[in-house]
Amino acid sequence: QVQLVESGGGLVQAGGSLRLSCAASGRTVNYYGMGWFRQAPGKEREFVAAINWSHAWRYYGDSVKGRVTISRDNTKNTAYLEMNSLKPEDTAVYYCAACPAHGCNYGDQRSYDYWGQGTQVTVSS
Repeated sequence: QVQLVESGGGLVQAGGSLRLSCAASGRTVNYYGMGWFRQAPGKEREFVAAINWSHAWRYYGDSVKGRVTISRDNTKNTAYLEMNSLKPEDTAVYYCAACPAHGCNYGDQRSYDYWGQGTQVTVSS
């Protein structure tokens, strides 16, 4: 089993930045793809970003491309999401998730086996 805990959310003004962290425990996620999704009130969960286990590939959702950077530190069993130029429409609960490296469809939440509880990001205008 893998437990994921997100941190780093909060309230920020439009144009500001936040760095989210996702700490894994229970077992190593070094051979898992790591992804970030978000869900705003009344909306479906949306893909934000993902990174494969070796850092070789990164994927971004269209709504955040150019403004966020996903990274991971396998020595710390942790993934990160750096978000810049934040907009009010980025307000959501942000979830990290882990999917098995083999056969992971990074943009599809159904590929992910483990999920964190989420961290709230609120961007004020």
